[in-house]
Amino acid sequence: MKGSIRQKSKNSWQIVVDVGSDAEGKRQRHFETVRGRKTEADRRLRELLTSLDKGIPLPTGKITVADLLRQWLEAKSDCGPKTLESYQSIVEGHLIPALGHILLAKLQPRDIDGYYKKALQKPLSARSVHYHHRLLKQALKYAVWQEYLGRNPCDRVKPPSPQRKEMRTLDSAEVRLLRDTARGSRLYPLIYTAVSCGLRRNELLALRWRDVDLDECSISVSRSLYKNKGTVEFREPKTSRSRRCISITEKLAAYLKDYKVDRESLNLHLGRLLALDDLVFGGTEGEVIDPHVVSHSFSRIAKRAGLDGLRFHDLRHTFATLALRRGVMPKVVSDALGHASVGFTLDVYAGRIPQQEAMALLNEVLPEG
Repeated sequence: MKGSIRQKSKNSWQIVVDVGSDAEGKRQRHFETVRGRKTEADRRLRELLTSLDKGIPLPTGKITVADLLRQWLEAKSDCGPKTLESYQSIVEGHLIPALGHILLAKLQPRDIDGYYKKALQKPLSARSVHYHHRLLKQALKYAVWQEYLGRNPCDRVKPPSPQRKEMRTLDSAEVRLLRDTARGSRLYPLIYTAVSCGLRRNELLALRWRDVDLDECSISVSRSLYKNKGTVEFREPKTSRSRRCISITEKLAAYLKDYKVDRESLNLHLGRLLALDDLVFGGTEGEVIDPHVVSHSFSRIAKRAGLDGLRFHDLRHTFATLALRRGVMPKVVSDALGHASVGFTLDVYAGRIPQQEAMALLNEVLPEG
């Protein structure tokens, strides 16, 4: 197996690799053009020869990046419908218009880097472009696995570093203000429960009465609500950590007992009994509540309370922050939230606890000098 490099222009090099003969004995060669320094062309030639030594065939040059991205989307079976819809939007709306015309065999790190720079000028946020990078890297990893490529071009591209999104949390006084403003609204039970236990919006909307043990003060999370193109369905959580049993406060258990009595009265008025499989937070007749309606309605309530910009998901952040501030063990908080690890919980929330509060908690357990 032989390969050679010849200079085409000042900063352009052509690689030629002899890949043997076809079934008819005709000589087969692979051509690539590399722009930049000769050292980059030398490195690319070594990569191609190494791929051939490992038995990985070189790309034919007929498949484009657009072909690869669409093939990768069709092969995706390990993500939910909402995630897949997000992937399709990025592929069709951003990656294919920018890179889809390039032959997969000719895709170079500089092409990808150029796309990131232009995307930041559109402007897309660094967080969005970083997400595009992760998606593209997955697709090209699939190309390597399918032996379309010998290496992943994304491995030699540094994406923009996303800035951590500023987290909004409420203090105790703001929680009371939100509670008082929401009292009497249809969303009040959902809001009070969310800030009291930290469950996600779609986990709460999927809860059935059989999932709630008010005598033992516990809630079992075994499914979540998903909405895709106007259709809602219940699905199991994505990870084993998301499927969990959490403890709740006695105050929340007492409130849900009263709330359940109200729901039973409503059902009797409608001529039926409350069943174990009925939704805890369903509509008037037990129907599923649209998660987007919840978010929009919550935004209006928050605005009336003078908490502009507060999202429903911020109630989950508030629960975690208040729990950690009161000295609840991080492992307990992490399990309640369904996080993958305690380390992740601490990375997200530890900085929300002012040092003065942390020292005050420490002061309670250390002896005097």
